[in-house]
Amino acid sequence: MKTLTSTEERVYVKDLRVPNDWMLPTNAIQESEWLRLTLHKWLDDEYCPEAANEEISKRASKSYHESLMEKHSDIGEILLKMANDLQSLSFKESFHGAFSAANAAIHLITERIHSQIGSKIQLVSDYELGMSNVEQNATLLCAPLVAPTVEEMLLQMNKANVSGADLVEIRLDTLSNFMPHEDLKLLLGNRPLPAIVTYRPKWEGGQYEGDDHYRLDTLFMAMELGADYIDVELQVVNDFMSSITRKKPSKSKVIVSSHNYQITPSVEELGDLVARIQATGADIVKISTMAQNITDVARMFHVLVHCQVPIIGLLMGEKGAISRLLCPRFGGYLTYATLEGVIKSAPGQPKLKDMLSIYNIRQLGRDTKIYGLIGNPVGHSKAPILHNETFKSVGFNAIFVLLLVDDVREFLDVYSSPDFAGFSVTIPHKEEALRHCDELDPIAKSIGAINTIIRRPSDGKLVGYNTDCLGAISAIEHEMRGLFSLKGEAESPLAGRLFVVIGAGGAGKAFAYGAKEKGARIIIANRSYDRAKILAGLVGGQAMSLSDLENFRPEEESILANSTSVGMYPDIDGTPISKEALRRYAVVFDAVYTPKDTRLLREAEEVGAVVVSGVEMFLRQAFRQFELFTDSPKAPVQVMRKIVQERI
Repeated sequence: MKTLTSTEERVYVKDLRVPNDWMLPTNAIQESEWLRLTLHKWLDDEYCPEAANEEISKRASKSYHESLMEKHSDIGEILLKMANDLQSLSFKESFHGAFSAANAAIHLITERIHSQIGSKIQLVSDYELGMSNVEQNATLLCAPLVAPTVEEMLLQMNKANVSGADLVEIRLDTLSNFMPHEDLKLLLGNRPLPAIVTYRPKWEGGQYEGDDHYRLDTLFMAMELGADYIDVELQVVNDFMSSITRKKPSKSKVIVSSHNYQITPSVEELGDLVARIQATGADIVKISTMAQNITDVARMFHVLVHCQVPIIGLLMGEKGAISRLLCPRFGGYLTYATLEGVIKSAPGQPKLKDMLSIYNIRQLGRDTKIYGLIGNPVGHSKAPILHNETFKSVGFNAIFVLLLVDDVREFLDVYSSPDFAGFSVTIPHKEEALRHCDELDPIAKSIGAINTIIRRPSDGKLVGYNTDCLGAISAIEHEMRGLFSLKGEAESPLAGRLFVVIGAGGAGKAFAYGAKEKGARIIIANRSYDRAKILAGLVGGQAMSLSDLENFRPEEESILANSTSVGMYPDIDGTPISKEALRRYAVVFDAVYTPKDTRLLREAEEVGAVVVSGVEMFLRQAFRQFELFTDSPKAPVQVMRKIVQERI
């Protein structure tokens, strides 16, 4: 068994790639190839039970994969089936079977691809298709194992292995009826990945409530049994170190950790803490603090960048989530991610599959540009899926994250470096964010709200844009052209029609402005009549309270557009207007896209209205955002639509 270090060169898995319009789930190839390399690297021949050899031989044979190709003419299906087979094999402990099957299958599939598409393309690596300037970072991805039994932990270990983790953290304090020698021998003797052994006491946020001498003796026992890392708390590390000075196994590394479940200290205090931990003889420094504000994370990033020793620096809680996602960008030794179906070992831990498939953290480096969605709440947003997958498809070195922001001005002041290249903006900050931009696009200025900020590379100034207006209005127009059998683009189907906007916030301003520009007559309905009146005055429309909308009798062929968050996940039973009132509208649009089929849209469809989903607006505004983020003349529209169809 081998211990990974932060400086060790990783084996990069070359990924077969084809043009975007050719249906091939490259992640399936990458996953199976990764399995092949990883299992071959970490497991010895004795781990392959003879009873599984017949199944292994069958699945590794040429005839098996040829028959698979006959059943599944689409190569993408072959790859997904192969990946599922390999995962199944690995869980049966037929590890070398997985190795052989993947090797044989990849060879056959490569031949099949060449025969189908000839010389039109070359099969190249992910880097050669746009990511050639991005090296895989050295940050390790650790999956905590949290379970009451050794058997469950062993299953979690195998799951972590096939899911892409670099190492696991064995949380001994979560085990019931723990028997140190027997259980450690089983856990460490059967591990497919390097392991951190942690025995966290209750006074440091864990579950162990017994004697500390017994606990520290257990950790030393883990070292003797071959643990790759031991996590010891700063408060007791001197006792631990003094007892192992002459007996410490050379292959084991000591992580000395400090946890603060209340606040994140100042940069100076964090620096002092690093020095204190380093002075104990720690191989790796670990500091975990609570994020009261997303700006707290910036202090930890500062420490990570300037630290001269291996360091794990993470913030707990939803507002600290970016510390875990961006850890590789700022040089952290490792970051933690939760396995599917496993309890989080700390608040704010992302899922392992999301770290790899959504955030592509393997490819983050010092030159990776950071984009994100500023809002509160933000957890419902699918923007990271769309933007990160699109970045990857075109080889743009960037990451898009969720930014739970309370105070926009404070956030923009703190994250003012060129590293943070641009932002999407959502509720409730679309109007406030506009006030903190250095310059505004003319449309954004007219609307009085923004949903996009770009940090101009030449001078670092923040420029505000509004792509909501284009996204919503073009989506509604598209549906109306079909409804009213209109052809061509000469005149908007909104021209001359009544357009009723629910909400007077940033999105409501964008809808009202856009509809007015297309020749519609505007009515603003809002819970606060005063706010409705202000917006109506700006667009030359009428105002009414939301309660009055229930009894309002619009003319025929009127359009209703909801710009509020009513009905958004998790409050999916909410609706801004009754089903009966919806009978009076020809077209109903809902800006909410999580869920796609909101209660408002379901009920509108039931009474005969044409409905326009917020998903279409989400897509169309994202097209323009992508162009602004990447300084590209045109977004890859079909690629982005495919991502939404398949992953959102």
